[in-house]
Amino acid sequence: MEHYAGFDVSLELTSVCIVDVRGEIICEAKVPSDREALIGLLRARELPIARVGLEAGPLSQCVDSPRRSSRNGSASRARQ
Repeated sequence: MEHYAGFDVSLELTSVCIVDVRGEIICEAKVPSDREALIGLLRARELPIARVGLEAGPLSQCVDSPRRSSRNGSASRARQ
């Protein structure tokens, strides 16, 4: 079953919510706002994440860069 993750990035902490295809909440957590913490949370859950929704504010850049490079420069972005 596919899952979807949403990140709400703030200066110190990022709120993460993971839902299944029915929209049922699987996990809600707050982690430090750095890539390693976010990746660690997703890997620890061992869920097939189909998509990640990322807040499109200025702080989201700190977690967006690796995703962009891992897709050879093509990244889908939410419009403000």
